[in-house]
Amino acid sequence: MLRTRIIPCLLLKNESLVKTVKFKKYNYIGDPVNTVRIFNELEVDELMFLDITASLENRSINFSVLHDIADECFMPLSYGGNIKTLDDAKRVFEIGFEKVVINSNAFGDLRLIEEISDYFGAQSVVGSIDVKKNLFGKETVVSHHGRKKQHADPVGWAKKLEKAGVGELLVTSIDREGTWSGYDIELLKKVTDSVNVPVIANGGAGSVTDLSDVVKRANVSACAVGSMVVYQKKDMGVLVNFPDKKELNRVLK
Repeated sequence: MLRTRIIPCLLLKNESLVKTVKFKKYNYIGDPVNTVRIFNELEVDELMFLDITASLENRSINFSVLHDIADECFMPLSYGGNIKTLDDAKRVFEIGFEKVVINSNAFGDLRLIEEISDYFGAQSVVGSIDVKKNLFGKETVVSHHGRKKQHADPVGWAKKLEKAGVGELLVTSIDREGTWSGYDIELLKKVTDSVNVPVIANGGAGSVTDLSDVVKRANVSACAVGSMVVYQKKDMGVLVNFPDKKELNRVLK
């Protein structure tokens, strides 16, 4: 197993897997269960599923799809998408997921994170932070699939999530997401320097060099990958894949 976790971050929309660019342009990838089967064969260490429009549409969690995914999956799983209550989290864990990812609903009441963390332990909760820059380069935290601006800066919100009880943070640069242009090193380093919990980098991965850069320069604990594990190459067709583990060990050592 790699010391640095490389986590395919798979986006659910209704019952299908999609891939976005800057949280827009929904491109169909395939069936989630078939995709899980491929990642099983590739011996991936961990998978993350995010239902990207559940909170925006105030839609209930699709527990049927989660059952199908968990029944097929051999590796640890995390899920995010309109988890509103401790009972929602309980159902997700009962299905077989190890972690829940909380984003939009934390802004309404941080007690949601506190309750889940107190009940299941901090290691079971990932706090998700989506960041977008305005025309002047100012970083703003947004929620509801990038549609709602929040009065929070990334570092300040990261500290609040850590205090509320998350065991890990997923930090996504919307401006880099799906672009293959590399992670936002500056943003991620500011967050890792300000908190004591592990940080997962997300948004922009296009090569193993990008993974190495963000680990070494921003001190992240894990890298979420999207486009580079569901497409052959940039601007090419769908192909579920995973970087060669020998190459990953070489660049991440």
